[in-house]
Amino acid sequence: MIRKMEREEIPACTALIRKSFLTVADELGFTSENAPRFTAFAISDERLTWQVDEEHRPMFVFEEGGVLCGYYSLGILDQETIELSNLAVLPECRHQGIGKALFTHAVETAKEMGYKVMNIGIVEENTILRKWYEENGAVHTGTKKFDFFPFTCGYLKIDLK
Repeated sequence: MIRKMEREEIPACTALIRKSFLTVADELGFTSENAPRFTAFAISDERLTWQVDEEHRPMFVFEEGGVLCGYYSLGILDQETIELSNLAVLPECRHQGIGKALFTHAVETAKEMGYKVMNIGIVEENTILRKWYEENGAVHTGTKKFDFFPFTCGYLKIDLK
């Protein structure tokens, strides 16, 4: 079941995001030393609280049997553009359609909110994730290399019209 995140679930969501993104970090050799701003190392209860209180981000969880298995949030960029952030599924809950359900929910939610475009940022070297997003309708729009990351940032978008 996908539902809005409850404020008291922030610590559980922080742990879920961290655990999910750590698999990518481990696979690609990111550490808190070489990539301190990567989500697995940078996410915190304080950050999620700030996103709720200051950015007023819609945040959603996938709950099954009383366990939070997945999470995502939507960051509002402007009147027409929204960004999918921290779509995460616990490693032990993967390959069960949860990520697809969350992604579909995010797209539908953004459409209902009246947005025309959804942006998505990924680790470009995570070719499996890029292919998954493309198979689900996202279009790759480019890359950017930042000095503070040991990887390339990839960008995709979904036309919501």
